[in-house]
Amino acid sequence: MTSFEKIKFAPHEKSLFYPTLKKRIDQYFARTHTSRYANRTMVIKTIVLLSAYILPFVFLLIFNPPFWVGMLLWLTMGAGISGIGMSIMHDANHGAFSKNPIVNKWLGYTINLAGAGLTNWKLQHNILHHTYTNIANVDEDIKDRGVIKLSPHEKVSPVHRFQWFYAIFFYGILTLYWVILKDFIQYYQFIKSGVNRQSRTENRQMLAGLIGLKIIYFSILFVIPVFIFNIPFWQVLTGFLAMHFTAGLVLTVIFQLAHSVEGTDHPLPNDQGVVEQDWAIHQLETTVNFSPGNKWLSWYIGGLNFQIEHHLFPKICHVHYPQIAPIVKQTAAEFGLVYMENKSFLTALGSHIRSLKRFGTPRLDEAIG
Repeated sequence: MTSFEKIKFAPHEKSLFYPTLKKRIDQYFARTHTSRYANRTMVIKTIVLLSAYILPFVFLLIFNPPFWVGMLLWLTMGAGISGIGMSIMHDANHGAFSKNPIVNKWLGYTINLAGAGLTNWKLQHNILHHTYTNIANVDEDIKDRGVIKLSPHEKVSPVHRFQWFYAIFFYGILTLYWVILKDFIQYYQFIKSGVNRQSRTENRQMLAGLIGLKIIYFSILFVIPVFIFNIPFWQVLTGFLAMHFTAGLVLTVIFQLAHSVEGTDHPLPNDQGVVEQDWAIHQLETTVNFSPGNKWLSWYIGGLNFQIEHHLFPKICHVHYPQIAPIVKQTAAEFGLVYMENKSFLTALGSHIRSLKRFGTPRLDEAIG
């Protein structure tokens, strides 16, 4: 496996694409006198999404409603926490929410509301995924998880022929796995691989913080409802699992529709660790937008249906993506580059399912071997 530190992107004859595009984007914000950061719409969205997660839980505690009402509240919390992750936390941890780093720092901690650690997420997403998008064994978002194969370069077994069918279950348990195990597994893996470059003291503090976070999270979600507000444990457990399944399914599907669909490239570095493509063009070739005209979907998922714009300009708040998308698309066309997009959510979902089938089909050389 090639170390992420050794992977480089080669200059390309069309490498003027990104400087040209960046200049045009800068001109757009200057011409329209618009801030690159959050606007009023984003502030209102932040309040709504935080309320969608916190208020249902408060209602559960105070009123202890019938089970079916409680389940609706837990499901609302699942939708709320996934919205927080895709909009508030995501932008903040890219430095895109506010010009003030302190605001970004504290809003970035909203990831803790899901019981997940911040440092690991930044290492996985900001470094490994955004830099090495769709590169097998480096991009954590397509890493071989055993049961799901998201790269054509992974070895598959006969059971993976059916992953297009059973993937939905594993997508649904993602955040639950994250809360219980993933943070600790990544903690050790990232130290071993060198992705985590913190000192031993910093990592000991990080581990202690992760343990403390989990204790607080499970205390709030279980101990307080059961032992203080006398809500039956089975109801809390059922609701908790429903919340996480909702959040996991939403988050995983939305992220997969941008990279694990038909048309995206999955390049491998050569023997010298070089990906023979310019970084910005690599982002175009590994990323697909979807449902660009659906304003409600875009509002809820934090503009992640404009993944091309996000990958090229992660430090721009997502509320501006619909406005800068035509600039990106036009510039790509001028340089003879393909700007990929699926016109609807269902089209993108169908493309992802077909990709799962393709990734799960053993190659001829493997079958012979």
